[in-house]
Amino acid sequence: MRFLNERVSLVCEFRRLKTLPSRTPNLIMTVNLDALPSAAKPAMSHESWSPAAIVPPRDSQNRRTKDVDLLIIEDDLVIGKSLTKGFQEAGYGCTWVKDGLKGLELAAQQQCDVIVLDLMLPGKPGLEVLRELRATGSRTPIVLVTALGTVEERVAGLQAGADDYVVKPFAFSELMARVEAVTRRTATRPSPTLQSGDLCLDLATRRVTRDSKEIDLTPTEFSLLEFLMRHAGLPVTRRMLCEHLWNSDWEGATNVIEVHINRLRGKVDRGFEKPLIQTIRGRGYAVKAT
Repeated sequence: MRFLNERVSLVCEFRRLKTLPSRTPNLIMTVNLDALPSAAKPAMSHESWSPAAIVPPRDSQNRRTKDVDLLIIEDDLVIGKSLTKGFQEAGYGCTWVKDGLKGLELAAQQQCDVIVLDLMLPGKPGLEVLRELRATGSRTPIVLVTALGTVEERVAGLQAGADDYVVKPFAFSELMARVEAVTRRTATRPSPTLQSGDLCLDLATRRVTRDSKEIDLTPTEFSLLEFLMRHAGLPVTRRMLCEHLWNSDWEGATNVIEVHINRLRGKVDRGFEKPLIQTIRGRGYAVKAT
C-alpha cells in the first residue's frame, strides 16, 4: 500500500449500485498502470485493494501554523476516517461524529471553528442541522459535503446558511482550500459579542449576561437590547426602536416601546446598583457606553 501511495494516482468516485444499500459506496480507483512494474499490473482490479479514500497531497501536510478546530459530521466510515486523517496531518484539530443529532449537539456548544457537514445523515438530516444552527444564531462557517449536486440542491443548502458547498466525488486539496477560505473570511468578521460595562450580549448564542449572571430575554427584548447596545452612548428614539423591531415604515403608536423598555429594565438593571438603560427626556433611551 505504501508503494501505491507513492507511485499511483488514485481517483475516488462513489457510485450507488442497484444491488447494494443506497448508502453503500462502491470505490472505483483509476490507476496509472504505466507507473507500475509489469508484474504488478495483473493485480490492479479495484476489488483487490482496500479503499484508500481521500489522500491529502504532500504539500498540504503540516503546513498550518495555527490551531483550527474542525467538526466533521459524516456517516460514511471511509470518507469520515479519511477526512479526519487528512485534516489532522494538515495541522487541524478534528472531531468526527457520524449522525446529525450528535453533530447538532456538538456544533451548538460553539467549540469548533469550521463544520464540514454531510446532508444525508442518520438521526437528523444535514439540512435540518444547518437550519437549526442558523436559527439559534450560530455563525460558525459550514461547508456542505454531499453527493446531492443539482443546482436546486446547492441553492437550497446555501440559502439555508451554508458558507460553501462541495459535491462528491472531490479532491481533498479542494475541500481543504475551501475550508481555509471560509476560515479566512470568518477571521475578518466583526466580533459577535456586544459589551457595555458588565453587560454582555452574545449574538452567536443569543445569550445575555450581566456580572456573569445569565438573563433570560424574549426575542423582542433581545432585539431591543441589541439595538440599544449597538448605539451605546447615543440616544435612540421610540420611533427608531419601533421601526427596528417591527417595520421599516412603522406608523403605529410608539408608547408600546415603554412597556418593553420597562420589562427589559426589570431584567437587566434589577438588583444592580448602577442602571445601564437610561431615559433621555424628550429624546428616547440609551445604554451607557463602556
